[in-house]
Formats: sequence, structure tokens, C-alpha cells
Amino acid sequence: MRKMLAAVSRVLSGASQKPRHGFAMLPSLVSISRLKQSSHLGLPKCWDCSHSLKTRQASRVLVASRNFANDATFEIKKCDLHRLEEGPPVTTVLTREDGLKYYRMMQTVRRMELKADQLYKQKIIRGFCHLCDGQEACCVGLEAGINPTDHLITAYRAHGFTFTRGLSVREILAELTGRKGGCAKGKGGSMHMYAKNFYGGNGIVGAQVPLGAGIALACKYNGKDEVCLTLYGDGAANQGQIFEAYNMAALWKLPCIFICENNRYGMGTSVERAAASTDYYKRGDFIPGLRVDGMDILCVREATRFAAAYCRSGKGPILMELQTYRYHGHSMSDPGVSYRTREEIQEVRSKSDPIMLLKDRMVNSNLASVEELKEIDVEVRKEIEDAAQFATADPEPPLEELGYHIYSSDPPFEVRGANQWIKFKSVS
Repeated sequence: MRKMLAAVSRVLSGASQKPRHGFAMLPSLVSISRLKQSSHLGLPKCWDCSHSLKTRQASRVLVASRNFANDATFEIKKCDLHRLEEGPPVTTVLTREDGLKYYRMMQTVRRMELKADQLYKQKIIRGFCHLCDGQEACCVGLEAGINPTDHLITAYRAHGFTFTRGLSVREILAELTGRKGGCAKGKGGSMHMYAKNFYGGNGIVGAQVPLGAGIALACKYNGKDEVCLTLYGDGAANQGQIFEAYNMAALWKLPCIFICENNRYGMGTSVERAAASTDYYKRGDFIPGLRVDGMDILCVREATRFAAAYCRSGKGPILMELQTYRYHGHSMSDPGVSYRTREEIQEVRSKSDPIMLLKDRMVNSNLASVEELKEIDVEVRKEIEDAAQFATADPEPPLEELGYHIYSSDPPFEVRGANQWIKFKSVS
């Protein structure tokens, strides 16, 4: 026992010293892990806390001492094309900096959605709530392929896009819990979140698509070199208003990227049962289209860059179909296993998980280490927990502010309540 404790002491005392070789600390870290798992040692909790801190410190030293590659080239899946002679490239370069950024963003979206699931089951979040875990490569990859000045509008599965468009986890979770610190002051909830150049979050199925065409019209009318990403799901793809928007966008050559997030199920109905043709990227007919692997962030990024360049060149709209998958049910009232098997969900998780795919690429190409990515995981979990504490402690908006923010820059006026005797003041 004394010898083992002495060995542990030597390892911990040396954790703060930079090793001469990149992997010098690795055996020691493994030894600590094995010692911690040995319950017969009877080590006190304070030692465990100290060990955890020093292990993280040692991990940072290990990461800092390694020589990582600055970038790596990867092959990506070729996109299926419609009315296009050539498509996005089949190889792409990923820098270490971008890889770490994408990993952190996808992990943040994943953890944020899992926390929302937990808060909903605790009845802290109420009402509609649609989670996007499994689809992280879509929101992060699309953002990586456009500029901050470009525009984006989507349906009600909007939490990930709200984050990638620049809002904090704290503002998003506080909006979900209906608090004043939320991005819509607690009045929008899950389906109605907004940010700079982000227009929601829309609750009516398919209704955001004509709005997206309108935003693209504004871009062209004002002579700005900007595009609008207009997203909808495979369930909404059969809406008539979408085809009307296609027609107008093509007639006026609007810089609009129509994007169908095909996660295989519209609520509880599979695409095969709902659509005579499941080639959603061909639905524009006269509009060019491409079908993209929506579980691969690099494939999504390159396809988005290609589509954005096409629109900016003045050729008009283009259509993208992102083949993706949601792990949760359609909404929180849907367990998600009555119309698909648990085995199907598990197979996607084990073979096509977007976070796992990026992690494996980065580690195998020496862009990052497992220890470094685990450190990011720890930081993300802490950020989510801190945001959740804020979202549950922040006060709800007072009733007298119910009529606020109807207009953006009008003088105050009165709004009638449920009957003519109830009045609310509206302040911009």
C-alpha cells in the first residue's frame, strides 16, 4: 500500500512538469486511471478531486507537447446531381483550427439538446419542443459554408441553427424555459428564436419557404452579394407553397438555396409512405439540385460553398437535399420507436454519428488527440450546466410586458387583452 501511494505521489508531483517527449506522460495517466478504479485502495474523496484536477492538467501538458498536423486532406462522398454538369469537390482540406471549432460546436449542440430533453421531462420546459440531436452536421456544416452576413430561415427544429447563427446556449435554454434572459425575452419558446440574419424558427409547416424566397428577393433588390438558406423537412416537401416559391425564385433568379433536411420521417411517417418520389433534390424540376451526405460535416460544408457560389454568380436558386437522421422522436410527445426500431437508431449511431465521424478523422490524421477532445467535452458539459442553472433561476417576464415588442420602433400604445376591459401597454 505504501509503495503504491508513493508511486501515485510521484506521478502527481510530476504532472505539472513538461515532459521531454510527447507521449512521456501517457503511461502515468493510464496508471492513475487504473489506481483510481481500484476500490480496495480506499482513497478519500479529496484525493479523487485533486487527482481529477491534476489529471486534466497533465492532459493539457500532454496535448501542448505534441506536434499536431496543421491540416489534412479527406475524401468525401460524391453528391448526386440534378441539372448540373459538375458538383462540389470530392476531396477537401480540414485545418486543425476548423476541426476543433466544428467539434466543439457539434458537441455543444448535442449536449444542449440532451439538456433540453432533461428539462422537459422535469416539466421546466413546457409546450412544443423539437430536438435535433443527430443532425448536428447540418447546422454546423451549413454555417461553415456561408458568411455571417448571409441569411437563414428554418422550421421549428431550430435550436442548433440558433446556436450556430451566434446566440449563446444560455439565451437558448432561457428561451426554452420562458425566462426574461431568453433570446426572445421568454415569449417565443422552442419554435420562435431569432438572431442577426436568422429569421426563426417557424411553427407553420412549410410556411417559412416563401418567406425565405422573400428574403432572397430583398438581397437581390438591395444589390447585396448575399444568399438566403431556406430550410424545410421531408414532411413539408409536399406542401404546395414550396413549389410556388420554387417557381417565383426561378423566374426572378433569386439567390436562394432551398434545403430539404431529409431525416427519413415526417413526424411518424416514413418518406416512402409519404412521397411518390423521394428524390427531393430533383423536386425543383427546372431548378438544379444536389443530394448531400448530411451526416458528414465536411460534405455539407463543401456542398454549401458550392451552392452559395452558384447563387452569388447570378444563376438563380439551387436545391440541396441533406440526408440526415434524428435520434429523438419528432417532438417530446413522440417516443420515436413506434414507427422505427431501436436497432435502426442504434445502427445509425454506431456507423454514421456526425460527431464520431469528425472525431475519428481528426484523431487518425493527427489533427487532435483523444485527450484534447475529451477536454473539450468537459468544457462543453460545464458550459451547458451553467446555462441550465441560469435558465432555471432567471425570472419569468412580468404579465404587464405581454404586449411589448409588437413593433420595432413605434411609440407606446395600448393592446386589448382577452376582453375590452383588459389593456396591455406595448413598448417597442
